[in-house]
Amino acid sequence: MSSNEQPSGAAKMFGDFAPQLVHFTDDILFGEVWERPDLAARDRSLITVASLVTSGSAEQLRHHLGRAKDNGVSESELIEAITHLAFYTGWPRAMTAMGVAKDLFRG
Repeated sequence: MSSNEQPSGAAKMFGDFAPQLVHFTDDILFGEVWERPDLAARDRSLITVASLVTSGSAEQLRHHLGRAKDNGVSESELIEAITHLAFYTGWPRAMTAMGVAKDLFRG
């Protein structure tokens, strides 16, 4: 990390406690996997959001909804994706995810 670069979210949360997890998160997942050329960042974001909604991972969803917006996915597309997933993943998970989205988008 350069002197001007801010620590990542993973580094802020776990830097001294779990440095290898920070390395895998920052360097492998976001540094290599997210940069692979065969899927656009927008597509990776939609896939990731769908996976997080399906698995009920509300804690990680907030970050990835914001990242999806940064990668060109509109709020209305994210709301529609969560609504669509309600039929495949179940109402409770979709309702939880929609609550996270509402808090993030309108909070």
